[in-house]
This record gives sequence, structure tokens and C-alpha cells, in this order.
Amino acid sequence: MTRILVVEDDPSILRGIADNLAFENYEVVTAADGETGLRLLREEHPDLVILDLMLPKLSGHELCRRARKERITTPIIMITARGEESDRIAGLDLGADDYVTKPFAIGELLARVRAVLRRVGQPAAEPDELRFDDVRVDFRSYEAERAGRPVAMTPKEFALLRHLSARPSEVVRRDALLDEVWGYGSDVTTRTVDNHVASLRAKLEQDAQNPRHLLTVHRVGYRWMP
Repeated sequence: MTRILVVEDDPSILRGIADNLAFENYEVVTAADGETGLRLLREEHPDLVILDLMLPKLSGHELCRRARKERITTPIIMITARGEESDRIAGLDLGADDYVTKPFAIGELLARVRAVLRRVGQPAAEPDELRFDDVRVDFRSYEAERAGRPVAMTPKEFALLRHLSARPSEVVRRDALLDEVWGYGSDVTTRTVDNHVASLRAKLEQDAQNPRHLLTVHRVGYRWMP
């Protein structure tokens, strides 16, 4: 599970960010001051840090500077009430990966979290072919068969299956599937993802009502199990 460290001294903001990250299936570690934040960064090895600038004991700028001096490369998203260009430039020059100015919409912050994690993560190698049970899918020729008989699939069904099967056992969120398979800014909804998964199950699973491969993770997304 992706672990995110949130360093924020305002209790209501800290709780709001942490609750929303937990709802998105991230593991959350929190700190209310810069010294504790730096210690947790060293000890907990988070995948990403959300860092306020105006902190007691140690500022966000100084925390970031020390982390980079120690060659800690964990991506950092800075958040602050300041909106001046000089503050943004200073944070980025110290090694921050992104910058959000208060007040911000939680949806924007979550989108920036996903974007930074995608940038720093290694892209999964998507397969050219997939075999399971009595099914064979060729993603290059857009051909599928089950028990030796052709199965008609749409291009988006091929793309969705390829994306999920490239990440075996990994939970992939619905909104991430919309971004990666349908494209960022697409006007389709997460219900579209659900409908495509249901169609794939009907075509490929031995028992669509009790799938073994295309599994639902309630309120989060889907997992491909080989």
C-alpha cells in the first residue's frame, strides 16, 4: 500500500487531508511539526510527503532542504497559505516536486498526489498477450478467444484488460483507470469503468457472478488476479 506522510500543524486541515487519503486507500502517517515530520520521513520511508511550509520547530522549507541534503529523494508536495511566486520558486528550488496554495480543493490535491506518484513510479510493462483458464487475448491484433472460439471485445475493453493485467494483484482505483484508459479530462464517469468490467467478466470469466480474475475492491477500484 502506498504510504503518505502529511506534515501540517492545523489540526482540521491535517485531519481532512488524512481522512481523504485514507478513503482513497493510502496508508497515512501524520506529524504536526517539522522536527517530527523529518524524523518520520527518515524512519517510515513514505512514498510521498505532503508538507506545509509554516510549521513549528522546523519550517517546511528547512525540512525539505535537510531531506535533500541527506539524499532522501521521496517526492514532496508543498502546501502553504502563501501564494507569492518567490515562495513557490524557493520550494521548488529546494527539491519539492509540486506546490499547492491554500485554500485548495481536496480533489485538486488528490489529483496532484496521483500525478506525482505516476511520475516517480516505474511504468508497468503492459503485456502483448494474456492467457488464463481457457482464454487467450492478443493485445497486438485485438483478438480474443475462449475455449478456441472468438470473443468480440471493444478497443476500450482490450485497453482496460491490458492495463489491469499489467499490474497483477495491485488495486487500481476507478479514477486512475479513467485517467489512463479513457484519458485525463474525459467526460465519462466511474460508472463507465464498472460497466466495462462487467462486460469483460461476462465474456471471459467462467462465472461472471463469482469472478476469479477481475475482482472488485469495494469503493476503491479493481484488482487483476492471475
